[in-house]
Amino acid sequence: MPTKSANTATTGIGTNSTQDTSTTDAQNKTEKDETLKMGNANVEKSEMKNAPLHKFFVDALKDIYYAEDAIVKALENMQEAATTEELKDAFEDHQLQTKKHISRLEKVFKSIGETPEKKKCDAIEGIIKEGQEVIKSTEEGTMTRDAALIIAAQKVEHYEIATYGGLVQLAITMGHDKAADLLERTLEEEEDTDYNLTEIAETYINFEAEQED
Repeated sequence: MPTKSANTATTGIGTNSTQDTSTTDAQNKTEKDETLKMGNANVEKSEMKNAPLHKFFVDALKDIYYAEDAIVKALENMQEAATTEELKDAFEDHQLQTKKHISRLEKVFKSIGETPEKKKCDAIEGIIKEGQEVIKSTEEGTMTRDAALIIAAQKVEHYEIATYGGLVQLAITMGHDKAADLLERTLEEEEDTDYNLTEIAETYINFEAEQED
């Protein structure tokens, strides 16, 4: 009987030992897996800035950052050249709004861990140059000039809408939720501005311009 008790005791000890070892191994494996997952996440985060899509995204932000600054200056000239007070006011409002867009872009840069930086935008330079030619080629104080200025301004808007629309989708794809939200707000404002310019043109400016000799 003592022998049997001893064997039973020994068996019990062996079972507990095996269970403890299995539990420890399982815990070690779980911790190892968690470490690997965390490690992979850290690698992905550190490598993100070197990813081609991220580089393109940042370059596009630098491009529109430059463009917005150039647009502020162009709108000053367009406001001075405009004939009607309604269009002058629209250009002034857009100028103030554009300054807010610049500030918002700076927040976008910071939200993805980048420093705000401008990169020359040849596209907007060309569009602005065309707007300057419109002023030179139209007579001061005419509705024809206003009609032409609205088209020039809408070319600027359409460039911005295309750019911000693409940037929003890229931000969503890369998981930059805050950046996507900021860019989406600017996109909506650009679309509203474009719509308002169309309303001004179609209300009376285009009709009166058509009557000019």
